[in-house]
Amino acid sequence: MPQTILIVDDEPNIRDVVRFALTDAGFEVDEAHDGQMALEMFDADRHALVILDIKMPHTDGLEVCRVIRQSSDVEIILLSSLDDEIDRVVGLELGADDYVTKPFSPRELVARVKARLRKRGAPPRESTSGPVTHVGNLTIDERQFEVRWSDVTVPLTAKEFALLLVLAKSPGRVFSRSQLMRSAYGDGTIVSERTIDSHIRRIRARFAEVGTEAIDTAHGFGYRLAKSISDKR
Repeated sequence: MPQTILIVDDEPNIRDVVRFALTDAGFEVDEAHDGQMALEMFDADRHALVILDIKMPHTDGLEVCRVIRQSSDVEIILLSSLDDEIDRVVGLELGADDYVTKPFSPRELVARVKARLRKRGAPPRESTSGPVTHVGNLTIDERQFEVRWSDVTVPLTAKEFALLLVLAKSPGRVFSRSQLMRSAYGDGTIVSERTIDSHIRRIRARFAEVGTEAIDTAHGFGYRLAKSISDKR
């Protein structure tokens, strides 16, 4: 069955352009003209992806992203102006997966949508250490899509889970941002280094809530699993 995309934008002409491009590509489309309407319409079981404008009156796109992320790992692509860099970074920190700047090519947007949905539907990567990875008090269960620290569950999004898994499978190894991008996203998906940094910050925040560090920064090189975790092996 065709996948359904939720378009959220207060500009009717933008919604028209996006709707035409997506329906022409074989998708079904739902539309919301503001953030509140989007939150009322959003259905995690129905919508495969949300295209979300940042600048909207009343409930803006950042708030919509934040609320959706509290209960769903649905793919979110932000629409932003060229001068909205700070808002884009905030959006990525709130859990958005990608962004497209206005004015944009409808063909590029459709390509981004397809890339994100291919990634979500891809089979799990084979693990050399089996479906459950243990490093010190850290347990990553690929079968249950679950991360635990000393038997406390640490909630992560799919991207955060994938990044942490890459680091945990090679404790002590420093990964550059580009290596993490290729390992966690696959060769067919390109994201900015800032997106990787945003995911790393959220992973750290989640582990800080359970009283530990998760990831160390190797300045000038990249990231590795926290030494405090790997030393407990």
